[in-house]
Formats: sequence, C-alpha cells, structure tokens
Amino acid sequence: MKVGVLGGGQLARMLAIAGKPLGIQLICYESIENPCANSVANIIKGDFNDENALATFAETVDCITLETENIPLTCAEFVAKQRALLPNEFTLKITQDRLYEKECLQSLQIPTAKFHAINTWDDLETALNTFNYPAILKTRKSGYDGKGQAVIHDKQGAVNAWEQLKSHELILESFVNFASEVSLICVRAKNGEVKFYPLVENEHREGILRLSKAPFIHPILQKKAENYANTLVTHFNYIGVMAIEFFVMGNELIANEIAPRVHNSGHFTIEGARTSQFENHLRAICGLPLGSTETIGFSAMYNLIGEEPVREKILSIPNTYYHSYGKAARPGRKLGHITINALSEDALNDSVANYLKIIK
Repeated sequence: MKVGVLGGGQLARMLAIAGKPLGIQLICYESIENPCANSVANIIKGDFNDENALATFAETVDCITLETENIPLTCAEFVAKQRALLPNEFTLKITQDRLYEKECLQSLQIPTAKFHAINTWDDLETALNTFNYPAILKTRKSGYDGKGQAVIHDKQGAVNAWEQLKSHELILESFVNFASEVSLICVRAKNGEVKFYPLVENEHREGILRLSKAPFIHPILQKKAENYANTLVTHFNYIGVMAIEFFVMGNELIANEIAPRVHNSGHFTIEGARTSQFENHLRAICGLPLGSTETIGFSAMYNLIGEEPVREKILSIPNTYYHSYGKAARPGRKLGHITINALSEDALNDSVANYLKIIK
C-alpha cells in the first residue's frame, strides 16, 4: 500500500520508518528541497497551491495524510477530492485556526481558557478589561513552538503586542495558572474503535517542548482526557492519531490545543509502548487493526534543540535511544530526540538527571 503525506519533515520520516515492516510505502509531497524524510521516503516536490502537481501526487497513492496542520486549507480540500484524506479536511479547517478550535471545544463542553477574537485595537482593549493580567495574544493561524504570540502583563505590553502582531488575525486568551502540562495521544480506526495512550507530562521552554515523561499516572485525569478525546474524534469522524494538549489544575483539565496528527509528545512510544503512535496512525488510515497502546515501563523523551550532543556520551546511559533527523543545525530547530526507558519512575528520573548532567 502507498500512503501519501502532505509534508516531509521529521514526523513524515518516522511514519515512513514505521511503515516499512508493514509493507507500507510513504510518498511525501513537500515544497522544500531535501526534506529530512528524503532518506526513507519518496519525495514529490511541488508547491502546496499547484493543483496539477497535487493531482499527480494523489494519483500515485492509495490515501493521503498530514504531518503538519500548517498547509493551505485549499490544498487539503483539493486532494480530498482525489483520494481519501485522513484525517479529513474539516478537522484541518478547525485545528489550524485557534479561534475555530476554541469555539469547537467550547461547543463540545470541553473546558478551555477564556478567549476573545481580536480584529482591532478596540477589541483588544475591551477584551483586556474582562481578563486579568497576564493574558496571551496569539495569531489565529500558523503559530507553533511558541511562535506568533506575546504575553501581555500591562497596558504597555498590550501596545507592544498589538504592534508586533496586528497584521494577523488574532485571538486573546486568558492566562491559565496551571500546575503542569499534559497531553493525550489517541487513535481512531475506520471501524470507530478508539484507543488511548497514557497521559504524558510535558515541560516547555521558550514555547518549545523539551521533555516528556510517561506515563503520567492520575486515574481521574486519564478518564477525563479520554472522554474529551473520544468526544472530539467522534465529532470529527476522525481517522488516525490525534493529540490533545491540556493544562492541569487540580483534578481538572483545561484543553489548550488539538494536533490532527502524530505528536512530539508521543515520540516515546517508539521504544516505550507496544505499538508506536506512528505505526498506529498507519494502521488506522490503512484500515488495519489497531495495536496495543500499553506502555513498557516508564519513558522520557528529550528534544534535541539547536545542536546535537556527542552521541557516545548519550548512548552510554543504559536503555537510551538516539534519534537524529538528519537536519542542519540552527538555533531553535528540532534536530532529533532522545528516549530513555526504565522499569520504575525513580530509575527513570535518575537516568534523566544523568542525561541532563552530560549535555550541560
């Protein structure tokens, strides 16, 4: 079977690797030269607005999926007329716009931060009068890894944020004083079966995910997250892997973002679960039975940002796995990740502490 992917980055790369044992070949459509999936998948280079090139791409595959939500909606709508697009274009329309996403969550009675659409300076002033500082002004589209947003602490901060972002459609969100950040990875098959991985606890720095640990054991929050996720995938008639990011406040979850694709916080599943998120995504969109989402002991995933450490030092830590994406180094860029496995949470924390000492 041949699966088309819109995008050719590291997520497409890991999907391609997961597909090989299943006999699934990935063909990626990408606008840039030499994307990092190039070494493991076939690449068709073309503009995401070129319908002729997209039609040729669609003819070569059996179904199409996404590795990023930051593609033109018109592209997704066009290819969906040629081949099955999984997940569907309706999901993309909602999840690539922060306002639509928040409105969708609200309509499904899934808790979110307070929010307000911002089109003018007057909108921003009015909204800030109903929020307590700090608040966060964000672009509605194309923001990721902390890009396209500004934290507002006072009136002057509001002026600065407006000047920085006013050329975009915007949304203002109230600040959530959370205890921790978690995410849930789930997968829905064509027959409607849904499986859930355990919650993952995430640590961000400068808006970029740095460290994930799994499982985050909290039965009450796990059940709530699963209920919210099930509501979402049913609403979207979703096929494939979806990730939902939450803020934790006591025994409550506040939904932050939906990712209609495999997710950075799920990378630990390659070595830390019976079936990785990448394999389960391919199983789902290809109509195959879903694999087990049971975790194997405890796992941590650490992103390699900006530069890669000396591999020999990292691999000297027991039960450590090194994933390089083959990308050129530059500040703020995800170049790879490390996964560490352990039999207990204490042993995992010791290994993570050892790793952090080595990379300093």
